[in-house]
This record gives sequence, C-alpha cells and structure tokens, in this order.
Amino acid sequence: MTRYVALLRGVNVGTTRLAMADLRRIVTDLGHEDVKTYLQSGNVAFGSTVRDAEKLAAGIARALTDELALTVPVLVRSGRELAAIAGGNPYADREDDPTRLLVAFLATAPRKSTVDALAAPGGENVSFTVTGREVFLHYVDGGYGRSKFTNAYLEKKLGVVATSRNWKSVRALAEMTAS
Repeated sequence: MTRYVALLRGVNVGTTRLAMADLRRIVTDLGHEDVKTYLQSGNVAFGSTVRDAEKLAAGIARALTDELALTVPVLVRSGRELAAIAGGNPYADREDDPTRLLVAFLATAPRKSTVDALAAPGGENVSFTVTGREVFLHYVDGGYGRSKFTNAYLEKKLGVVATSRNWKSVRALAEMTAS
C-alpha cells in the first residue's frame, strides 16, 4: 500500500464547489483506503495498491465528473515525492512566514525552453526554482494574493496545468502521506 495525495485545482476558491465529505466518499468508493481530506481546498490523502499516479488522477477526475458533474484537474503525488518536496525547498531557510512560501505542482514537467524563459511579471520580487514537476516560490515582498505570479501565469508561461499550495499545507500533506 502506497500513500498518495490528490491535489484538485481550483476547488472552493472560485465558483467550483466541492464538499470534502463528497471527495472522501468518491475516493473511498474507488477502492482507496484511509482517505482523509485537508482543509476545504481539494487535498485528499489516501492509501492505494495502484502504483500509477496518472491512473489514480484520471480515476478521481473521471469519478468527479461522473458523480458530481465537476471537471477539475487532479494531480497526484506519492508520499515519497511529497517528503522530497518538503525536504527540498531552496527557500525554507530564508523565510519564517509560510504564507510567503508556496509550491506550484505541475501536471507534467515543462519543456526546458519554457523554464528558461520564465520570469517574474512586472519586476515583482518573487524568487522561483523549477524542479521537475514542481515550482518552489518565495514571495519576498508579500504574499501570493497580491502577486501576478499565479497558477494562471505559470500555466500560460509553462504550458502545463498547475495548482499551488502554501508551505504549511505542503508540510501537512507530507505528514499525512508519510509511511
């Protein structure tokens, strides 16, 4: 049994509403075990014998569409991947405020050319590091809420689906998926 977290993009932050009880039920009905949600923003940890994260993501996305008529991107990371992310933030020792540190989870690794061309918009003081399917973000002069360096910006510039979590959430999800 491997521990995973599914990260749903855009749930309960805009017009897409999803009760976490429904999310837990759907993931449980798919045959996964020890299903737990974190906060109200589409984070669900679970255990599964399935070893293919893309297959897990597709199954959850399909069930959300079939049962609740919701079409939302779903990204899945294993507990091992989350542990590496939580232990590998290049900005963690520079910032005490976890709201200024975020991780943007990407559906796939972006092309090198798009990563090389990525820059903070309008001279914003944002540090970022792209590592595989994650972008570590440090909002030096403020938080994500006032920045233009958002999921939509990353998706447009990198050409991949993204969903971001603040550092407190990343650490909590890593703990929830620790074996």
